[in-house]
Amino acid sequence: MIVFVHLLNDRSGSPSILKQAIAALSHEGDDSLLFVGSDGSGCLDETAVTIVRYWYRRTLSRLLTSITYLTSQIVLFVRLFRSREIDKNALIYINTLLPFGAALYGRITGRHVIYHLHEVSISPAPLRWFLTTVARLTAQQLIYVSEFHRRCLSIRGVHSYIVYNSLDSDFLSQGACSKFHHRREGRFNVLMLASLRDYKGVPEFVEVATRLAGRDDIHFNLVANDDVATMKHYFRCFNLPPNMTVYPRTATPASHYTNASLVLNLSRPDLCVETFGLTLLEAMAFGVPVIAPPVGGPLELIDDGCEGYIIDSRNSDKLSEAILKLADDEALCLQLSEAARQRSARFSPAAFADALSDVVRCQYSARKNK
Repeated sequence: MIVFVHLLNDRSGSPSILKQAIAALSHEGDDSLLFVGSDGSGCLDETAVTIVRYWYRRTLSRLLTSITYLTSQIVLFVRLFRSREIDKNALIYINTLLPFGAALYGRITGRHVIYHLHEVSISPAPLRWFLTTVARLTAQQLIYVSEFHRRCLSIRGVHSYIVYNSLDSDFLSQGACSKFHHRREGRFNVLMLASLRDYKGVPEFVEVATRLAGRDDIHFNLVANDDVATMKHYFRCFNLPPNMTVYPRTATPASHYTNASLVLNLSRPDLCVETFGLTLLEAMAFGVPVIAPPVGGPLELIDDGCEGYIIDSRNSDKLSEAILKLADDEALCLQLSEAARQRSARFSPAAFADALSDVVRCQYSARKNK
C-alpha cells in the first residue's frame, strides 16, 4: 500500500508528475490512497486511487496563505493519524517538500517515507531550512528530477536518486499526431505557460511582446496557471500590448501547443531556478522549438541551437532577436522542430515508470518483509 500526499491540486508540473507516479506505482485493488489539499481542481482528480481531501486554502495574501498552509499541515497530520485505512507497512510518498505533516506522521508511526522533490527556490529562507530539516530527519529516500536539482537541494544523510520527468502516454500520442507548422494562418505564435508570478518571467514576456508589437505577423499567447480573478488582479498594473492574449488555466494545453510556433520559459535565473522544465518537454513532444533559461534542469533537456535556444530572459535584446530570427526562417524552425521531437522521445512514460519502480518497489518490499 502506498499513501501519496500532495498540497495543491492544479495542472502545473508537480501534480502532473505525481499523476504519472500514481499510475506507475499503484495497481487496481491495492488500496493506495491520495491525500490532497482541498483547494484547487486539477490533474489529480483524474487518478485511479481513492482521494482523501484535507483542508487547505490559497489566498492572494502571502501572510494569510502562510497561516492557512501551516494549519493545513496540522489538519493533514490529524487526518492521517486518525485514518484506519492505512496499513502498518504503508509507504508514505510525499510529493514536493510542502506536505511536511505527512513526513512527521510517517516518522512518528514508523512508516517508510519517500520524498519526490520538485522545487529549489523556496522562500523565505527559514521555511526552506525547516522543510529540508524535516525531510532529512524523516525520509529514507529522496527522488530528484535532475542532477542539477540534486546538487542545488542537497539533503545530507538520505539516499537520493534521479528520476527524470516524462509525459503521460495520452499527451505523447497527441504530440505525435500533431504536425508542426511554422505559421498558422500566416501568424507566428509565441506561447508561454506559467503561473502569474514575476519570478516566472511574466513581466519579461509582456516586455518582449510590447517590443515586437510592430510585427503584425507575430502574436504572443500566455496561458496562466490561474483563474480569471487572479489574472485581473495580477495584470491590473500592466499595459498589455494588442499582440498579446492571456488565457486562464486550461485542462487541455495540447490545443495551445498544436498552434504554437515557439514556446518560451522565461523564469528569472536570479529569482527562480527550474529543476526540470516540464512545459519545455511538452512543447518538444509536439515538435515546437523552445527558448529556455540558462540555468537549472532545462540545460539537461536542451542543447543551445539544437532544439531551441538558451537565453536569459533579462536580456530582452537577445530574446527579441531570437524570436525575430525564428519568425523569419521557416527552414531553421523545421530543423529545430525535428530535433525537439527526437529529444523528447528519450523521456518516455515507460522509462519513468521503470526508474520509479527501481527506487520504490524494492525498498517497499524490503520494508514489508521486515
